[in-house]
Amino acid sequence: MNTRLKAFLDGLYYVYQRRELINPDPLHFLYQYHDVRDLEIAGLVASSLAYGRVAQIMKSVDRVLSCLTDEPHKFLLTNDNADVVPSDFKHRFTTAEDMNTLLRNVAEVLREYGSLEEFLRECLKVSDGDIFSGLDGFSERLSRGRKPGSFPLVTAPEDRSACKRLFLFLKWLVRSDEVDPGGWKVLRPSDLIVPTDTHMHKIAMKLGFTRRKNADLRCAIEITEGFREICPEDPARYDFVLTRFGIRAGLTFRVSCITD
Repeated sequence: MNTRLKAFLDGLYYVYQRRELINPDPLHFLYQYHDVRDLEIAGLVASSLAYGRVAQIMKSVDRVLSCLTDEPHKFLLTNDNADVVPSDFKHRFTTAEDMNTLLRNVAEVLREYGSLEEFLRECLKVSDGDIFSGLDGFSERLSRGRKPGSFPLVTAPEDRSACKRLFLFLKWLVRSDEVDPGGWKVLRPSDLIVPTDTHMHKIAMKLGFTRRKNADLRCAIEITEGFREICPEDPARYDFVLTRFGIRAGLTFRVSCITD
């Protein structure tokens, strides 16, 4: 283990892993829910739309969650498969039809399994505990009816992309601290893959965790293994604090200062 790097990252964690530093971040919306069955639905919506400009992400997530009322779980169970999101909704590549298809699939899963967590538990059981195969099943069911060629709201490891939004969703629901609300027991923090976007990819390359030029699934796994050497029980521990520097104005540091 690189003790100097661990000390540096832990210092960032203790200074910046604070709820008041979340905005602008779609994670902000999850704090209004107390029932984990509502929180997981809000988390799926927020993570699925977490692409593009931050201001537009916040606006789009707010609009969809407003349609689901204060109790998304109860609302979807009693909505009788009617369209939830207005037809004029648009978030970059995602249309109202795309979002309504996802929400109908969520409602079907809730009726059959009671919660998204229990559905994932069943997916992992079918896959004999293989997390990636289990997540493929999870994504496939929630993506049923998606138009061929349309932008995926729930990514799947079998596509070999970094699955940043899927792993972000899992991090929110599995980790529990000042920032990540947690609530799920189906996975452990040690099972998580670090959500990998352009900013995290750049930092990981500076740290020597990966040499891959493309931020794909293999890259995300390599980055996770690098952080796992620092914190085996919680490799996604530093994701929030490291990504703050790419989101919040006034927070800057040279990535090279970690390795100098």
